[in-house]
Amino acid sequence: MRFPRAFLGFYLAFIWLFLSSEACRFYISNKCPFPIWPGTAANKGQPVIANGGFYLPPGRTRIVQAPGDWSGRIWARTGCDFSTNHKLACETGDCDGKLECEGAIGQPPATLVEFSLQVDKKKPSFYDVSLVDGYNLPVDVYAVADGKCHIGGCWKNLKANCPRELRVVNSEGEVVACKSACLAFNLDAFCCRNEYGSPGKCKPSMYSKMFKDACPNYFSYAFDTPAPLVNCAADEYVITFCPDRWGGRIMSN
Repeated sequence: MRFPRAFLGFYLAFIWLFLSSEACRFYISNKCPFPIWPGTAANKGQPVIANGGFYLPPGRTRIVQAPGDWSGRIWARTGCDFSTNHKLACETGDCDGKLECEGAIGQPPATLVEFSLQVDKKKPSFYDVSLVDGYNLPVDVYAVADGKCHIGGCWKNLKANCPRELRVVNSEGEVVACKSACLAFNLDAFCCRNEYGSPGKCKPSMYSKMFKDACPNYFSYAFDTPAPLVNCAADEYVITFCPDRWGGRIMSN
């Protein structure tokens, strides 16, 4: 049976509108004065978005489409060079030396933007910024539908104030990231595991307090309280790396 062309066009348009209503968009912006390579990793059972990673020059924004119930993490890689076959191509956030992470999780330390979204707007959609795996760049996040649903950037330059024992330096001796205490020392008390695996047992350390002082809107350790989660149902979210006076005007690419 052959359908009239006009009917087929209407049907395809209807399907497109239906799928669009079930999707969300991430506007990922780079206001750093240097290029970044955003990476994405989906939670189990979720699709990889943007092929897992891409190049984003200074002052540019890329729109990434995702299912309306997507959950996963987004982070920025820095200091990348994909022209070699080295296993590590990036100074921070590397994912097996690949431009497109294809679902692989970036190597810490890296600032993580975490999402757990719902299509049904009556159900909670959560997002947060986490330093549990360490820090490499400041980032802010907000839902386009509601400017009050905002996670602000950092008040202090955490790399400049990173204790020596937490620093990650590049080949030129520059501090490019700051490890979390858990990542640096791998101790149960810092990692909130085993006998410290509950909020009552795992307390903030001097390191997580330093993270919290610099970036008060982020998770500074696993049981940070009150939990800096934002619950805001929306179809569009803006993620800006190096917000506030770091870079020039934003243009879409």
